[in-house]
Amino acid sequence: MSNIVRLIIACVLFGAAVALCAFGFWGWGILVLFFGGVTLLSFFFNENMIISQFYLRKENSEKAEAWLMKITDYEKQLHKNQHGYYNLLIGLIESRKAPMKSEKYFKKALTLGMKMSHNTALAKLSLAGISMAKRNKREAQMYLSEATKDDKNKLLAEQIKMMKGQLAQMDKQQVIRGGYRQF
Repeated sequence: MSNIVRLIIACVLFGAAVALCAFGFWGWGILVLFFGGVTLLSFFFNENMIISQFYLRKENSEKAEAWLMKITDYEKQLHKNQHGYYNLLIGLIESRKAPMKSEKYFKKALTLGMKMSHNTALAKLSLAGISMAKRNKREAQMYLSEATKDDKNKLLAEQIKMMKGQLAQMDKQQVIRGGYRQF
């Protein structure tokens, strides 16, 4: 359902709630006001994305992907602030199947912007992992340092530390006896 339709339905429900309360039907007015509030809340937070996040936390990526695929045109169905989060969720699901293909979703999520800094740090950490898989050390270091700056609450500190250790291991694996690099 389009976001504009949700907004119109919420306005109609709020108007009906006010009318019901004005005519003395307080019980029905409060119930319709509640439904109008839920409809208005779904304008800002899409229910498909919330359910998809729930399944991602439960490690069930098939169901999470099924719920995200119900969003056919994210530019019309989601609020502008949710576009980056949508691409982040698609990238996280895609990274479990084909990590190299998920890079475009993480980059798009960063360009669209996300309000929470730990989500930005998660996207940059994922991009650092992809860069490490491509053997691009400079880009991986750049993304890791940016992820460290964005992780203000230290939610991803352990993962960042682990990635830095893997980055140090990458140098040791490339140099073999005699100083030649392994390709």
